[in-house]
Amino acid sequence: MLEVLRQDYIRTARAKVVHERQVVWKHALKAAMVSIIPVLGIQAGFVLSGAVYIEMVFQWPGVGKMLVEAILKRDILLVQGGVVFVASCYVLFNIAVDMLQSWLGPRIKV
Repeated sequence: MLEVLRQDYIRTARAKVVHERQVVWKHALKAAMVSIIPVLGIQAGFVLSGAVYIEMVFQWPGVGKMLVEAILKRDILLVQGGVVFVASCYVLFNIAVDMLQSWLGPRIKV
C-alpha cells in the first residue's frame, strides 16, 4: 500500500484536490488489491488443510474430521466424496479470486 501511495497517479489525484479518503480507498486500495488478491487463492489450500488439524485437536465436527475418520475406517466412497468436495471448494475459490482480480485490474486477462 505504501508503494502504491508513492505512484504518480496518486500525486495527480492529490493535486486535483481529491479528498484524502477517496485517494486512499478508491485509487490506492484498488491498485494494491490487484497484487494482494492472488495470494488469497494460494492461502485457501492452506486454510482447507489446516481445518483438519483444528477439527481433530478441538474435536469439532467438520469435513476434516469426517475425512480422517473415513480414512481410519477405510470408507473409500466417503473419502472420495470428501476429497472431491474439498477440491471443488478450492477450485471455486480460485475462480472467484481470478474473477475478482480481473474486475479490479482490467488490464489483467483471465
